[in-house]
Amino acid sequence: MANVTIQAAKKRFGDVEILHGVDISIPDGSFTVLVGPSGCGKSTLLRMIAGLEHISGGDILIGDKRVNDVPPKQRDIAMVFQNYALYPHMTVRDNMAFSLMLAKRDQATIDQKVGRAAEILGLAQLLDRFPRQLSGGQRQRVAMGRAIVRDPQVFLFDEPLSNLDAKLRVAMRTELKELHQRLKTTSIYVTHDQIEAMTMGDQIVVMKDGRIEQAGAPLDLYDHPANLFVAGFIGSPAMNFLPGTLRRAGNAARVELADGTQVEAPANAAGVDGQPVIYGTRPEHLELDSSGGIPTQVVTVEPTGADTFVACRHHGTEMAVVFHDRHDFAPGSTIHLRPDLQRAHLFDAGSGKRLAA
Repeated sequence: MANVTIQAAKKRFGDVEILHGVDISIPDGSFTVLVGPSGCGKSTLLRMIAGLEHISGGDILIGDKRVNDVPPKQRDIAMVFQNYALYPHMTVRDNMAFSLMLAKRDQATIDQKVGRAAEILGLAQLLDRFPRQLSGGQRQRVAMGRAIVRDPQVFLFDEPLSNLDAKLRVAMRTELKELHQRLKTTSIYVTHDQIEAMTMGDQIVVMKDGRIEQAGAPLDLYDHPANLFVAGFIGSPAMNFLPGTLRRAGNAARVELADGTQVEAPANAAGVDGQPVIYGTRPEHLELDSSGGIPTQVVTVEPTGADTFVACRHHGTEMAVVFHDRHDFAPGSTIHLRPDLQRAHLFDAGSGKRLAA
């Protein structure tokens, strides 16, 4: 196992710069998730760590060793791809053993390592099958088994669950997390799915346009987003954003929304009187308010059993609310909502940065 350090890493394709000086510290034994929209540079960065893409500037260290010019096969990493990349003419056993055979390991060692990986992944009964005889989830486990037998310093996962159906993805998330808890190998995982990031990572790195917007523990990013992008990307359903103006009078602070409605500013919010702001509140942090609150028009009501999801609209701005009780609002009716001031956020309308005292 080893820590991975990325220092001022840049990547250019011709005159186009894809990564703009990325700095990330990945602790030994951690599970770090790189997350962001398509095209943000997360897969390119992973391929640079693997040595499949050349670094244009900066440094990548695995342990204490600078690996910028080290060939992929000498970096002691194992990569699991989105499309499994299994050899169709080989059995499960041979697919998992292939890298060990190339390394000319003796048969006893190969059998021992393949047997251990198969036991960990529940593949012991499938070793003599071919990939075409396996389900998508089984094929992905074989791909992970092929990585495990190498006993690398670092695992790299490039959206390994994106080809699976929703139910299987949830099951495989659990398997991957359990696998990491068992092996304790440093892991770097790329996904565009923030639910995967929240549920699997010790550390989440949110990327946008080749830059890091914020890095930290999942709940730190959920509770204390650095800016509008992170706030809108982390959390499902996404955070509601209401434009307004900050009003201060003495020790009191309120936000005047576009329709003139005034709501108390979030706890510990910074900002000056008259500043254009964005009031952010998560759908699960809104409650019904019979004495005032934010007037919103109900658009649709979606009962899910445990919760009730309500899509609504305030002065042309779309909003979402998640109630943990059952409600049957009529579409077109008006409900009044009160945000939880301890969990609401205020952002500068210009820079998008969170305004926190």
